[in-house]
Amino acid sequence: MRVTEAAISACVFTLHVHSTTEPEFIDITPDVEGYISRSGIRNGFCLVFSRHTTAAVTIQENEPLLLQDLCELLERFSPRRASYRHNDFAVRTVHMHEDECPNGHSHCRHVTLGSSETIPIIDGELALGRWQRIFMVELDEESDKPREILVQVMGA
Repeated sequence: MRVTEAAISACVFTLHVHSTTEPEFIDITPDVEGYISRSGIRNGFCLVFSRHTTAAVTIQENEPLLLQDLCELLERFSPRRASYRHNDFAVRTVHMHEDECPNGHSHCRHVTLGSSETIPIIDGELALGRWQRIFMVELDEESDKPREILVQVMGA
């Protein structure tokens, strides 16, 4: 193995994603690949990060029946109609806003999926496995608002 010195650089892009329902798995892989191409970085890492506590980022296979299974799994893990203290607006006093919606289930689902993924870049391409895709997962019932996904490309 030969080690050479190269200037390390980083580029940050903001991807705006619109969803139509919840839960919804939205494949953002082509957008991320476009940002890598625009960055000019050939080898390094790509960080994909959701700026929301009710919209997750995960890597999974884009197979429709599997995605349906995953949506059902999220419902079993944290049922939409269950009781959540976060949803008790008569008691809750922290982080409230005018158009607050009862979304305790969305936050609980987010815990299982997480906010980010980091993927190696090798020879200008994401080093994803054959079936792997990057998804933004909408978890909130108020899904008509745009979501911001930060894509940071780092390397040389």
